[in-house]
Amino acid sequence: MKLEQIKAIDRPSPKQLTLYFINCALGAVFTLGIALAPIVIGMVPLFIRYYTMRYRFDESGVGVSYGYFFRHESYLTYDKIQDIHLNRGFIERWLGLGTVEVQTAAGSSGAEVTFIGLTQFDEVRDFLYARMRQGKGTKRPKVDPSGEGEAGLQSDSDSEALALLRSIRDEVSELKAAVLAQQDPAGGHAS
Repeated sequence: MKLEQIKAIDRPSPKQLTLYFINCALGAVFTLGIALAPIVIGMVPLFIRYYTMRYRFDESGVGVSYGYFFRHESYLTYDKIQDIHLNRGFIERWLGLGTVEVQTAAGSSGAEVTFIGLTQFDEVRDFLYARMRQGKGTKRPKVDPSGEGEAGLQSDSDSEALALLRSIRDEVSELKAAVLAQQDPAGGHAS
């Protein structure tokens, strides 16, 4: 799926509201018996979350924002993505929905960014995997410490860093030779 098609996904599917209602109704039935008040009270924050949730897919990363009173925003660049999970519970599968969770190496056990209520969940997951691999798939060539036999292409910043390291190496070698020459001007060992 192309970026333009993925960019068109900017919010959860309306089926997500149905999922919220079913979950609230089941929760009310199992905890309090059939009661309308807990369903209505439980739906208020979920309605706010649904209507304020926005997804962002662009050339450099992905983001999710939601909230009316307390705004929550998360944005990740593709190269920071470590793992992607697709979750589909029983009711989600019945409604044709999926949840894509994106994790980083930040150390938290939960997802950094979660896309809920997706009908094109496979496409979003595959798109994120492809972008994640593009960011991590460009392996840099191994550099010979002597600086003699380097192969492969390097970016400009790599070339500049390598040139700086070489000049530091050369200066250290010159300083070492000067110190050794001062210690032993005749070529033998100084006592």
